[in-house]
Amino acid sequence: MTNERKMTLVYPGERVDDLQIQGLELIQNPEGFCFGVDAVFLSDFARVKPGESVLDLGTGNGIIPILLSAKTEGKHFTGLEIQDKTADMARRSVAYNGLEDKVEIVTGDIKEAAELFKPAFFDVITTNPPYMLAEHGLRNPDSSKAIARHEVLCSLDDILRESMKLLQDKGRFYMVHRPFRLTEIMIKMNYYKIEPKRIQFIHPYIDKEPVLVLIEGVRDARSRVTVEPPIVIYEGRKTGGKD
Repeated sequence: MTNERKMTLVYPGERVDDLQIQGLELIQNPEGFCFGVDAVFLSDFARVKPGESVLDLGTGNGIIPILLSAKTEGKHFTGLEIQDKTADMARRSVAYNGLEDKVEIVTGDIKEAAELFKPAFFDVITTNPPYMLAEHGLRNPDSSKAIARHEVLCSLDDILRESMKLLQDKGRFYMVHRPFRLTEIMIKMNYYKIEPKRIQFIHPYIDKEPVLVLIEGVRDARSRVTVEPPIVIYEGRKTGGKD
């Protein structure tokens, strides 16, 4: 694709960010919700085997399917996004990178995911869901940022229920979330027959409590969980207000 053709995919007010892998780039609107390190950590944590099919629930601008297409040997990657404008931007990023044969963006509701796709079809499901409950500091429920951060349009139950239906037997589920909801997450994963198997905490500094947790679950697996060594984002310690 020529540079001139690529630029027609970028709308006024948007920018193109270098993903620092295989020359991939991502179209983003700074006025909306832009991806953060949590998406990058999730794409590193998820294990996708050669030939597998992957579904990313609440894909946003498509960052996770696009990264996984470069980092793994999966066969096909699908992103499900409910917001029309965000889904359109993700599709344009897919086209911008020439990934139409590997990555597909579908517009739809997570709560209806099992109706949009074949049951027990996916080998892997990933998700970087809203971390906060709907009532936690929500000010504008119609904004894309509020939808991305708060459980306005879907809940943890919705994600796990639909994942249970869409995962193959022993299919793998990967999620990044906040540690303060870990007890709830573990209980609900067990309820929806997605057994927690691997956990990894992400700390800003070695002496600070974790700010994110990565979780792998397996559909209909036996109970046994491994806690992996933590990831520390910044070197040194931060014991007070200064580095």
